[in-house]
Amino acid sequence: MRPSNVNQQSNASLKRRLFSPTALLSVALTVAAVALAATRFNHDWGATWESVRSMNPWLYATGFVLYYASFWFRGLRWRMLARNSGIGSAPGARLPSTLECARLILIGWFVNAISWLRLGDAYRAYGFAQDSGSSFSKSLGTMLAERALDMATILALVAVTAVLLTTKHGSPITAYLLVAALVMALGLTIMLLVMRLYGVRLARLLPHRLEQAYHHFHEGTLGSFKNLPALMMLGFAGWALEIARLYFVIQALDLSIGFPLVTLVALGHAILSIAPTPGGVGAVEPGVTGLLVISLARPDAVAVTLLDRSITYVSVIVIGALVFGLRQVGQARRLNGPQVAAMGAEQHGDAGD
Repeated sequence: MRPSNVNQQSNASLKRRLFSPTALLSVALTVAAVALAATRFNHDWGATWESVRSMNPWLYATGFVLYYASFWFRGLRWRMLARNSGIGSAPGARLPSTLECARLILIGWFVNAISWLRLGDAYRAYGFAQDSGSSFSKSLGTMLAERALDMATILALVAVTAVLLTTKHGSPITAYLLVAALVMALGLTIMLLVMRLYGVRLARLLPHRLEQAYHHFHEGTLGSFKNLPALMMLGFAGWALEIARLYFVIQALDLSIGFPLVTLVALGHAILSIAPTPGGVGAVEPGVTGLLVISLARPDAVAVTLLDRSITYVSVIVIGALVFGLRQVGQARRLNGPQVAAMGAEQHGDAGD
């Protein structure tokens, strides 16, 4: 079977899984469950909608733009991680551009937003392997390195803001969030240490094919940690834009909370979105609202959560679907181009005969 046919079948299979009735139904059920839970609480929705209607559209748009600007910094960092691991250096391989990396990150988040168990992470690695000519396992390794850098950044920021807020407000929620960040960062650290010290030896116990896949994964992960200052700076820039997004959403509602709490809520949103539901729905909303009520009335806190999720969830589905569709069209054209040319050559040869 031709490689192009294999790629077409893989893409078709993935699209069937993403847009199958089961996948779409899972999103609908998740949203319905959140809506049902919301109606069971004694909440003043009138006050919430009044706050949303008073939104300043320009400040909201600023938060929207800053959020999508963060993808460029994430794309640049991922490209650096891939280059550090040697992706793009082999004959016939290429290193995707920063824009291509940012586009794949957005598509991965879109797939996560409509599927369970964070399927988008696997698709992102698969798409990067396709574009770069590298192995899937090596691309997945660069993503693990990316996740480790993110958790180190989140832990540092959460630790500082949690101490400030616990001292000022005495809320136990900040301590819980700090523990969650610490547990995740510690888990990733232990995994990386085990990989570095024992990974290659343990891989020898695997079947040959799996051993080769692990070696690529090992190289992609541990080979990515070069030029750490630049990588950390790009990571901080990306998270700064995430924090700025939430700040402008809050300002759009003419509300005001301390900057440490803005930082903690934005980072808490990222931690809670790891939940295996589509887009973290059902975990992010009550968690973010619970953090915001430290300084805001509940109707205002819910209004902030709804507006913020309109950017981080609803817009990701809409814009991500568009970018995903354009990528599929581009791939189809690239795959069909050589086939059309070959058919034309065959027809020309037949005419000559």
